[in-house]
Amino acid sequence: MLSRTASSLYWLGRYFERVDFISRLVEATVRLDVLSARPAGRAAWESALAVTYTDVAFAATGGEVRRRDVARFLTVDGSHPGSIVYCVEAARTNARAVRTALTREAWSAINRAWLLFEGRPPADDPTAVLNLVDAVKSETRGFEGAVHRMLRNQTTWFIRLGQAVERADNTARLLDVKYHILLPEGERVGGVVDRDQWTTILQTVSAVTAYRWLYSDGLSPANVIDLLIARPELPRSLAASIEETVEVLGLLARRTGQHGEADRMARLRATRMQRTRSGEVIASGLHQFLQGFIHENALLHAAIGRQFKFG
Repeated sequence: MLSRTASSLYWLGRYFERVDFISRLVEATVRLDVLSARPAGRAAWESALAVTYTDVAFAATGGEVRRRDVARFLTVDGSHPGSIVYCVEAARTNARAVRTALTREAWSAINRAWLLFEGRPPADDPTAVLNLVDAVKSETRGFEGAVHRMLRNQTTWFIRLGQAVERADNTARLLDVKYHILLPEGERVGGVVDRDQWTTILQTVSAVTAYRWLYSDGLSPANVIDLLIARPELPRSLAASIEETVEVLGLLARRTGQHGEADRMARLRATRMQRTRSGEVIASGLHQFLQGFIHENALLHAAIGRQFKFG
C-alpha cells in the first residue's frame, strides 16, 4: 500500500471518530444546560470548548459563551478544526482519495454526513442542535458498521488505527477537563451540578448503561474515572484504545513487515496500563497523569507517521 493511501485511511479514521465525539459532546452539553435539574449554563459550554481545544479560537470570534453561539461554533462553523462540519469535510476529502478502497456503504455514510451540512443549517435552538447531532451520529454509526463488515486488510486496519489513537485522545481530554476545571462558584462537590457533569461524561462516551452494569454503588467520580481509564470492557476507555492500537499495529506489522518505533511505544504503553490502578492515579495526581497520556499519545501519532512514511 502506498504511504499516501495509508495516510488518508488513518486520517479518515481520526476525523470521523472526532466527528462522533464532538457530536456526542455537543448533545450531552445541550442536555446538561437545558434539561438537567439545575442548568449549568456558561460553565458547561466553557468545558465543551476546553475539551475540543477551541476556547482560544472561539474567544477570537468575540461571541458570547452561551448555548446558541458555542453550539453553532462547534457544529456548523467550518473555519476551525474543532467543528463537526470541518471534520466531516476533512474525512470526506481523505475518503475521496481512497474511494476505491472503501465499500459503497462506508463511502455513503461519509457522504450523507457531509450532505447534512449543505447550506449550513442553523443550530440556534436546542431541538435543532439535537436533531443535527443525532443525524450525524447515525452516519458515524453507519460508517463504523460498514468498516466492521469490510475485508480484514490494511484498509480497515489503518482506519481502525486512526480511530483508536483519536479515541484515546478524546477520552483523556474529556476526563481531564471535568476533573481539573473547578465547579461553578457556590456549587459543592457531590451536589446536583457535579453529579450532572459526571453523568454528562458518561453520556458523551456512551457509557451510562455500562457504568450501571459494572458498578452497583451509585454514581461516584472515582468509579467514572476507573471506568474511563482502566476498564478494557468499555470501547472508549484508555485501556481499550491502547489495546486496540497494539493489536492493529501487530496486524499491520505481520502484513507489511513494517515494524518499529510505533510498535515499541504502543506495547510499552500497554504494559504500563496493565499495572495502572485508578485509585493510585487519583492519589498521585489525575491531571498530571492525563496530561502525560495526551502528550504520549501525540508522540505515538508522530511515530506512526514516521513508521509508515505518511506525507
